Amino acid sequence: MKSFSLNIRGHLRQVDKPLIMGILNVTPDSFYSGSRTPADDRAAILDRASRLIAEGADIVDIGGYSSRPGAAEVSPEEEGRRVRAGIEAVRSLDPDILISIDTFRADVARSAIEDWGADIINDISAGMLDREMIPVVARLGVPYIIMHTRGTPSTMSSLTDYPYGVVAGVASELHERILECHRAGIADLIVDPGFGFAKTAEQNYRLMASLRDLSLMLDDLPMLVGVSRKSMIYKPLGITPADSLPGTDALNTLALIQGAAILRVHDVAAARQVLDVVSMFRAAEKTPIS
Repeated sequence: MKSFSLNIRGHLRQVDKPLIMGILNVTPDSFYSGSRTPADDRAAILDRASRLIAEGADIVDIGGYSSRPGAAEVSPEEEGRRVRAGIEAVRSLDPDILISIDTFRADVARSAIEDWGADIINDISAGMLDREMIPVVARLGVPYIIMHTRGTPSTMSSLTDYPYGVVAGVASELHERILECHRAGIADLIVDPGFGFAKTAEQNYRLMASLRDLSLMLDDLPMLVGVSRKSMIYKPLGITPADSLPGTDALNTLALIQGAAILRVHDVAAARQVLDVVSMFRAAEKTPIS
């Protein structure tokens, strides 16, 4: 991967190797049951967060609104209550670890950054579901993760037609979002192809196979890959999310080989092993044959 820097509360943090983002869902209905931690159960939140940190997460990504197809609607107030509980629990364990707030709502993002202690905004809609998000991110001056999707979680599964192919379509649509962010003055951008969002299983694998090309099409911005236990693994294999860790590890390996800068995962220890092994492989590639 290409090195990059992040502005974290006025201090530039240089990133020279891939990062692992651990998922902390403060929700009752995320698609993978192993990641659910109810907002009213502080002990469960602390247990999940401490495990992510102990296993080597560089970033903890906290979400209070499930984006799986068919998920229940959550009010902004309830989403804010949930993510605040998550952020405060993580900060009580580690005041320095990076925290990203997984939300498409500008008001939730603003409070998470200004009042509760988050550092990064991770928006599955790239500003499309709340037009106030991009101006808010620009004013806050924080890193912004923009993901490709279409429609809403309830409609995205029907929006998979890409006349010029999924790679060209995702590149074109994300490029428009990048331009809007740049026009607003957002400096730190990370792009996420949106595996599983408005894409068929076949399209997801085409994206993975073209990840390096996609990155080049998007100004070589840092790329986040989030495939952890997703349906692109378990549905074709006829298994469940609980059984899909080996497939997740395989895809994360392929993503790293193609230059991914951040892996968003449920299982941090497994991702850390993948990252360490790929790093050793990369080092061996550079060693002269003797």
